[in-house]
Amino acid sequence: MTSFVRYESEKYFLAENKKVAFPSIFDKATIDLSVIVPAYNEEKRLPKMLVESLEHLEAKQKQNPKYEYEIIIVDDGSSDKTTEVGLGFTEKYGPSKVRVLTLFKNRGKGGAVRLGMMSARGRKLLMVDGDGATRFSDLDKVEAKLDEITTLPKESAIAVGSRAHLEEEAIANRSVFRTFLMKGFHLLVWLLCVRTVRDTQCGFKLLTRSAAVPIFTNLHVERWAFDVEMLYIAENLHIPVVEVAVVWTEIEGSKIVPVLSWIQMGKDIFLIWLHYFLGLWSIKASPE
Repeated sequence: MTSFVRYESEKYFLAENKKVAFPSIFDKATIDLSVIVPAYNEEKRLPKMLVESLEHLEAKQKQNPKYEYEIIIVDDGSSDKTTEVGLGFTEKYGPSKVRVLTLFKNRGKGGAVRLGMMSARGRKLLMVDGDGATRFSDLDKVEAKLDEITTLPKESAIAVGSRAHLEEEAIANRSVFRTFLMKGFHLLVWLLCVRTVRDTQCGFKLLTRSAAVPIFTNLHVERWAFDVEMLYIAENLHIPVVEVAVVWTEIEGSKIVPVLSWIQMGKDIFLIWLHYFLGLWSIKASPE
């Protein structure tokens, strides 16, 4: 298991003004779905995303009263009121459905997702961005594809939301230089790390619990390139992966600076490959 620090305050969520300990991903699943929402300074965009998500999940529960879910909002050391916004939804829907995990300090998106996953109760675990760029109702078709490829006896599988079908339209609206960088980034990912997925960076990924355990206990990268390492680990553990087209809309306020972020992620991808190639990092099929 990759070692990482979990500060004392990160072990608890608030329920009726009382601190309650988060469960562990190593515990047996007790609900159907956990939704992990990494959020850094998202007080403005988060409410709309949560309303859409909760409307969809409440409708599923109305159709099947036995269906249970939770949303874990992981505030990644925000300087705004992201935690307060999340707690407002906890008050409205109850702590069994909405929980807020406030990180002691900023870790990066990968670190936030990992800590949320390690605190989840679901048989299936969905990571989704807090900006609402992906249509949440696409969960149904992503889940259907996940069920198709889930294999026994371990029931390990990942369904990856994808924007690859939007690539031609995106290229038409980009400069030649930005298109070159994007193509170069994709080629680097394919050459060094991941070959089963065209769009590694879409923030809408659904995993079975038995897939999430080895992936997030092996994960090292805590910033933007964590998706690539996550899928690299999955490929090396022979976990089935399927890519599913989703509806995606660019939302104002993105934290990614296109050119600089792609260059930084390219560097991180090379370092991922180098660490595994030199044996500095290793992948264990089950946590020690």
